[in-house]
Order: sequence, then structure tokens, then C-alpha cells
Amino acid sequence: MKQVPSVLPAGTTDDAAGATAAADGAARRALGATAAREAALVLAGAVAIALIGQIRLPLPFTPVPVTLGTLAVLGAGGLLGARRALASVALYAAAAALGAPVLAGWHSGMTASFGYVLGYGLAAVVAGAATAPRPATASGARRGGAAAAVLRRAGLMVLASAVVYVPGLIWLKAATGAAWGATLAMGLAPFVVGDLLKSAVAALLPARRA
Repeated sequence: MKQVPSVLPAGTTDDAAGATAAADGAARRALGATAAREAALVLAGAVAIALIGQIRLPLPFTPVPVTLGTLAVLGAGGLLGARRALASVALYAAAAALGAPVLAGWHSGMTASFGYVLGYGLAAVVAGAATAPRPATASGARRGGAAAAVLRRAGLMVLASAVVYVPGLIWLKAATGAAWGATLAMGLAPFVVGDLLKSAVAALLPARRA
């Protein structure tokens, strides 16, 4: 039986292999660039939380200071999205736990207010959902939908601020040994009005692009 000669011109196989290798290299470079960009955004979010959180007002009757840390987390969630903002909070919390002076007042460690840092992770996820891209709407419904979108973001930002208190108060009670009434007086009552204002500011963030 005669062997049918190949009709491919010489060098075609080598050219195809070279094209495949070039495509693989381009894909690896694109993946590396994406990973570097994601890492930079997460790091930037953690640095922003640490720096903005230094704006604080100590209170004499509680170990929990008034800070802009919650606002920084709401902003990170709104601008970076839930996944990146959660990673930023995790990096920030890990740095504090390992001794880096990133907490308010350039402190570190698992202090009595560290539960609020853990609550930042919950807030980041909710804030990310508040500015998540929404399905496109018809032009007629877009006008009424704008006000509804702002109200939705405001409600979610208030929720984001509120969930910080769950681990924050539990941790504060365990760290101080105070009764629940005293814990609420130290860790909740002084901060409600400020967190409502922070939520209102964060609600002005626009929805992220898809």
C-alpha cells in the first residue's frame, strides 16, 4: 500500500508550534499582569484602611476610639468590590495581629477593639454588594431607578456599618469582662450617629462598571 505524501508545506508544523507557544506566552503574561494588578489593588485597599483609620478621637470611658476606619472599609468595598476589599481587610487584620502598627494610634495586636477589625470583613462584603453593577434598564425606567438605587446603596451601607458591631461587641465583652449593658455603652452607643453619617457618605459612591 502506497503512503500518501503530506500536502502540508515544509515548515508548517514548526510555524503552528511556534504560534501556539507564542499564544501560551501571551496568556501567561496577561495572567501575570492581572495577578499583579489584583495584588496592587488589595495592598492599596489595606494601606488606605490603615492610614484613614489613624484619624481618630479617643473617648475616656471606652477602649474603642472613634475613627474613620469604617468609612475607609465602606469606601474600599464600594470601589474595589467585595472580593478585593475582603482581601484588603484580611491583610490589614493579619498585619495588626502580627505586630505591625496599623491600628488606630499606630497600635498593633489583638486589642480590646480588635473585634471591630474582624467586623470590617463583613462590612467590606456588604459594601461591595451595595455598589455591584446592576442590570441595564430602559431609558424610561432609568430616571426613577436612580433614586431607588441611591436608597438601596444607603440601606446596604447602613447594614455594612451595623454588621461591624456583631464581632466587635462580642470581642469587647470578652476582652473587658463587662456586662452587656456596659459593653453596649462602651462599644455601640457612642458610635451610632457617626456610623450613620459615614454610611450616608459611602452611599454617594456610584455603582461599579460591569
